[in-house]
Order: sequence, then structure tokens, then C-alpha cells
Amino acid sequence: MRIFKGFNRVTEDYSVEDVDDSLLDRITDLELTILKLEQENIELTNCLYEVENRLNAKIDNIHPVTYNLNNYGLEK
Repeated sequence: MRIFKGFNRVTEDYSVEDVDDSLLDRITDLELTILKLEQENIELTNCLYEVENRLNAKIDNIHPVTYNLNNYGLEK
């Protein structure tokens, strides 16, 4: 029981009412920053997919040079 009395004495010093408003403001700011970063991450990912699609389209438009090798054979 002695341990619990010590624990109660420590926890009585801290209560929800005693939480500093600046701490709650900081938590709110951090949550807003997280939301902003998540949105920016989504936008960046979409931009990267768009760049990838454009590059693939440009690569698909490149036609390799075709050589006519029918006239060149091993027989003489």
C-alpha cells in the first residue's frame, strides 16, 4: 500500500486542468503540419506519376532504326 500512496502523491500534482495551453497549441500545430505534409505527399506522388507517364509516352514514340539485312547473308 505504501507504493500506491507514493504513486498517488506524484499523480495528484498533474491533472488535465493543469496542462499548459501552449502544449495543447503545439499539439494542434503539429497535427495541422502532419495533415499539410500528407497532402503535399499525395500531390508530389501524383506529379511523379504524371512525369512517369509523360516519359513513357515519349519513349513509346521513339522508333528504333530498322536495318534491312536481307541482302547480307552467310552464303556467297
